[in-house]
Amino acid sequence: MTAVQPKPTAHSVGETFDSLSPATDEVVGTYPVHTTEDVRAAVARAEDAAEWWAGLGYDGRAERLRRWKGVITRRLPQLCQVVRDETGKPIADAQLESVLAIEHIAWAGKNARKILGKQRRAAGLMMSNQAATVEYQPLGVVGVIGPWNYPVFTPLGSIAYALAAGNTVVFKPSEYTPGVGKWLVDAFNEVVPEWPVLQLITGFGETGAALVGANVDKIAFTGSTGTGKKIMAAAAETLTPVIIEAGGKDAVLVDADADLEAAADATVWGAFSNSGQTCIGVERVYVHERVHDEFVAKVVEKSKDVRAGSDEAAQYGPVTMPSQLAVIKRHIADAIERGGKALVGGVDAVGDRYVQPTVLVDVPEDSSAVKEETFGPTVTIAKVRDMDEAVEKANDTKYGLGSTVFSKSRGLELAARLRTGMTSINAPLSFAGIASLPFGGVGDSGFGRIHGPEGLREFARPKAVARQRFTAPIVLTSFSRKEKTDALVAKLITVLHGKR
Repeated sequence: MTAVQPKPTAHSVGETFDSLSPATDEVVGTYPVHTTEDVRAAVARAEDAAEWWAGLGYDGRAERLRRWKGVITRRLPQLCQVVRDETGKPIADAQLESVLAIEHIAWAGKNARKILGKQRRAAGLMMSNQAATVEYQPLGVVGVIGPWNYPVFTPLGSIAYALAAGNTVVFKPSEYTPGVGKWLVDAFNEVVPEWPVLQLITGFGETGAALVGANVDKIAFTGSTGTGKKIMAAAAETLTPVIIEAGGKDAVLVDADADLEAAADATVWGAFSNSGQTCIGVERVYVHERVHDEFVAKVVEKSKDVRAGSDEAAQYGPVTMPSQLAVIKRHIADAIERGGKALVGGVDAVGDRYVQPTVLVDVPEDSSAVKEETFGPTVTIAKVRDMDEAVEKANDTKYGLGSTVFSKSRGLELAARLRTGMTSINAPLSFAGIASLPFGGVGDSGFGRIHGPEGLREFARPKAVARQRFTAPIVLTSFSRKEKTDALVAKLITVLHGKR
């Protein structure tokens, strides 16, 4: 039996839907389908709460965020079980994403004042009588639309930074993981009971669309490129700014001098962990011809020890969204029909819930397995004559999210040439775990950044202030200005900036 999509059901107080385990189809929770009116009411409550939350200041908000991460940390096993129930991923994987999310909450709370607080700026010689400062003020209400593949780590990368910056948040989790969203919001409300600073809304695409159209001050979205474009179009009607973190087709480059054992291990983990349902997961590998065969052999050997399932020994769980099974199968079939070879797995690796690892070689570069986001436990490996060809092929994509380079001597050089928002060198996906680094992509992978100083600034507006300290000897902004003043200014600017 194929797992079914959550379906709405009748309910005495309105429409509801069931959250199902992708491993068993068991109902693990029932949640309301919030209407447009419900969403607008939530945003109105958030607007009322915004002044109070901003008024706590950086220290007050940091204290509440510290208490929130404490609750999450102490109840980590409980949260991990909720994640497993709704996604099917192993407890260890649920713990990994939750631990990284906790690190981000801590970083955002600790660093918000330093990044967003008042800073002096140089006024310049012509305006030397002025004191110049800039500080970042909260936007107001931020709408966050989260994904199902990392239902803790990904949305908290927006929520924690928006809260630290002084905003209130209305959060819509994926319809596949509403229970995770509710758990996180309930935990927050334990430490911030006074006002509805972080609220949950649940439902399907219509609920998310209602949030986009509810006059929030910014939308942070993670999901498919197609949905991201629709959100942008809707947000344009009200000039609501958006952050879009969409799909990826991330590549690994393996140079001739690479540590092949480490590169192979990173490839296998990056391609197959979380059933390949990772926007920054490994989907393509380009390997120098001198080490190609040895590298492929290592990947094949390591892949044979990886298995999907729901038992404790399985390395990853089911495909969460049933419709993705057909996409994965189509990509594998197209690769093989066009001359590619499956050294591990193949078309038969795609079951009705689980997809076993698939390693493909000799796949044409214009095939769907190379060009389109697969979002499943598959990887293509291609031989290249040198790293120039590897960079060229890695960049030949509409996406540009993450990337990885394995090279002992040229890592930084190659990383700089890759058209992606993030690159890790000699380790898999390490940029995601470093809270001080911005996270985001280019092209069809979206724009804007979460995490790090850039992530905090995304959720605040810069406020510039110029304060006159004393009356300038030369007054430029007055109709009483004399011709000799203009002549003096012209002479001064020539001395300052007219040199060849």
